[in-house]
Amino acid sequence: MLQRLLIAAALLVGFPALAQPPVPERMDEVVSAAAADGTFTGAVLVTKGDAVLLDKGYGEADVAWGIPNSPDTRFRIGSLTKQFTAVGILLLQERGQIDLDRPLREYWTRTPASYGNMTARHLLRHRSGIANYTADAAMRGRVGRPATTEEIITWFIARPLEFEPGTKMAYSNSNYAILTRLIEQISGLSYAEFMQANLFGPVGLENTGVDGGGQVIARQARGYAAGSPRTYANLIDPSVASGAGAIYSTTGDLLRWERALFGGEVLGEASMTQFLDADAEQPYALGVVVEDSEDGRTIWHNGAIDGFNSWMGHDPQADITVAVLANMDGRAGDRLGPQLMALARGKPLDAPGERAEIQLDPVQLAEYEGSYALAPTFKIRMFLEGGRLMTQATGQQAFPVFAESRDRFFLKVVDAQLRFNRNGDGRIVSLTLLQGGRETTGLRE
Repeated sequence: MLQRLLIAAALLVGFPALAQPPVPERMDEVVSAAAADGTFTGAVLVTKGDAVLLDKGYGEADVAWGIPNSPDTRFRIGSLTKQFTAVGILLLQERGQIDLDRPLREYWTRTPASYGNMTARHLLRHRSGIANYTADAAMRGRVGRPATTEEIITWFIARPLEFEPGTKMAYSNSNYAILTRLIEQISGLSYAEFMQANLFGPVGLENTGVDGGGQVIARQARGYAAGSPRTYANLIDPSVASGAGAIYSTTGDLLRWERALFGGEVLGEASMTQFLDADAEQPYALGVVVEDSEDGRTIWHNGAIDGFNSWMGHDPQADITVAVLANMDGRAGDRLGPQLMALARGKPLDAPGERAEIQLDPVQLAEYEGSYALAPTFKIRMFLEGGRLMTQATGQQAFPVFAESRDRFFLKVVDAQLRFNRNGDGRIVSLTLLQGGRETTGLRE
């Protein structure tokens, strides 16, 4: 499920005139390196126009049986699900069954009075102020059991809003749980039935479905925890993810979906305009992130659900599509997806695995410990653990960082670097996060 937009995804890669043709062998090298170092196992598909640049499986779909991943392997896609849910809501609007800007209470009988004039558009763009139910530690004890959409909503509906609808953006899977219920209530179908009848079937997505938990899904990969030796992940029951993250698919089906969606086969022109409605300050549109740079546009989303992670991006100008599906915890999709997009655009690649690591002793590393505030609610904590310098951003797990020079470190789980800044006395006073062409600095607390 998409969270952690600052450190969990590499952003803003562009499309200049290609200085050289894409190199499929180079793409394979990059992904193979991630598979070899144990940070990726899954399937990858990269296309530019009608040309398939890379279409390959890496690692194993089932380690115990030695079954390799392939382009036909089905993976849980996590929050890539959100764009399907958003498109479903837009279809209902095209049919006159909902207006994205009318109050929710006109369509959803359970709308609390505290939600005021909250709309479906607020939910779609994460501007509702509703607390994120998947961030609740108490909920973790429930995720292994099936749940209906109504049960999921019960977990958070009584909580006060975190801000007035429309005034801020805060990623919350609760938004898409309510959108799932809207689809069910308005259509009279279950979420799975609606998706199959209105999206999967008409588009020809034969390897895509809503994983409700319990059923046997042919050619579905097992989900694994990160690290070695390989162990099974503690899987969430997919019904708990609902329309925020319950869909499974293949790289080929995701490409078919992208081509149908951006080819005008799914939504009308007016709906597509709304689907991609975003701005530079808040690039989250309706179930996708839309980012423009001087080099072009990237429409993308990532996903993370226990045992799986994903990333899919599309450059409409260059007609490039990248899909990365992994059956392993971690952020491999966030790292590999933007790298493959850059290669497809003919951009040079500064991959973390190609940076030279130097060794610093624990006394030197201790100098970087502390908390750095990049935003009022987003901090990066640096600390030593077992002689290794670790970083942990607000709401995220901790990851090791690797020195490439004094005061400059890089991560391997995502394409990001950390630069420590000193004052005239040589004391470290701030940290700068460099990621996707952006630099964000936070003062040491």
